[in-house]
Formats: sequence, C-alpha cells, structure tokens
Amino acid sequence: MQPDVRRLGRVDYLPVFEAMKAFTGSRNAQKTDEIGLRPNENARDQLWICEHNPVYTQGLAGKSDHILNPGDIPVVQTDRGGQVTYHGPGQVVAYPLIDLKRAGYYVKEYVYRIEESVIKTLAHFGVTGHRVTGSPGIYVRMDDPASHAALSGPLDPTDPFRGLGKIAALGIKVSRHCTYHGVAFNVAMDLEPFTRINPCGYAGLKTTDLSTIGVSASWQEVADVLGQKLSTYLAP
Repeated sequence: MQPDVRRLGRVDYLPVFEAMKAFTGSRNAQKTDEIGLRPNENARDQLWICEHNPVYTQGLAGKSDHILNPGDIPVVQTDRGGQVTYHGPGQVVAYPLIDLKRAGYYVKEYVYRIEESVIKTLAHFGVTGHRVTGSPGIYVRMDDPASHAALSGPLDPTDPFRGLGKIAALGIKVSRHCTYHGVAFNVAMDLEPFTRINPCGYAGLKTTDLSTIGVSASWQEVADVLGQKLSTYLAP
C-alpha cells in the first residue's frame, strides 16, 4: 500500500519537525490488548511534501564549525543523522513517515529506495544522478548533467567529488522501525546560503539545482514527479 501524500505548501521548518515527531510518537504508542503490550500499528504511512522558509538544520552529530556564517538565517538543532544543511524556497522537501517493519525492508534499503526515487526524478528531466560511496544524497556532473558515464577512478583527496554538485540531500531518523525526516531536492534556489556552511560537513562541496544545470521546471512539476516516485519505491 502506498503512503498517503500530504502537500503542506510553504511552511516554517520547526512546526513540521515537531509534527513529524508527534506523528511518529503516536504510532509508536503502546496499547494493551489480550496479548499484552505492542506498538500501535493502525496509523497508515504518510509522505509529506513541502517547501521551507530559509533555515539551516543541524544533525545529531553535527559540528558547529561547519556553520561558517549563518547571518540572519535561523539554525535549528534536529534529531536526524548527518551534518548541517540548508532548506529554502525553490527546494522540494519530502518527509516519508514509513513503518519499515510493516513495509518489510531495512534502513539500508530504505535509504537506497529514497535515492533511487531522486535518480528516477532526475531522469524524468533528462539528468543523470549519481551516488557517491559514503556520502548519502545524489550528485550530478556539473559540466555534463545528462552524461550516463559511470563515475570511475580513485577519489582525489583534494577533490573527492570530482566535478560533481550535490542536488539532493538526505537525512533520516528511525524510531522503533518508523522513519521521519527525509530528502531535499534542489529545483530553482538562491544557492548563496550554501556557501555559508560546509554542506553535509564537506568543506567546498558544490551544491547545485536543476535551474543551474539548465533544466527549466517548476517547483510543482518536480514535487509531483518526486512524490510519485517516492510513493512507488517506498511501497512494501
């Protein structure tokens, strides 16, 4: 069964973060029945899709020295994995609220399915997405975004991303088999705020969006495609 999709529009980050925690907490609530205590499994999976006002979010293990110059953009400490990232207008943010035990797959596959959804969304717009081992998220070739050539050769320690730009960031939290947080896909943003941080903890990592690599697509078009791909790939 595919998750119920909720479209939230443009919203501040903090209320959505609190709502995700509350939803996940409620579906993890214990109830007593004839066979004792067990998790409440009645809540259907959901997929929340939104756009945020400017905000930096810091992961649980995030280091403050990766936040270089936040200026007037607020910094919110979260309980997801990963380091600091930026959310702002022109970015599609998707929060899958999935019961992995019920879905029948584990965290590693869950991450793979989210990344595959992004790759298929990029392909819809004529762009080839790439994974980089050890660095969750999806990357594109800045000089040739449509190239299907596989990444090859040893990593250059002076340029571990080899001319790539990060177009989608991933940060998740799993509580008693239930997921929250999710993925942010850059469509047509002001990318300057990314220069005020070390994105995802990597100094000098280039961040890009569809507009910068020559793809003209509206926020809504990308949100619709990404939502459809996530609904399909995250289904049990």
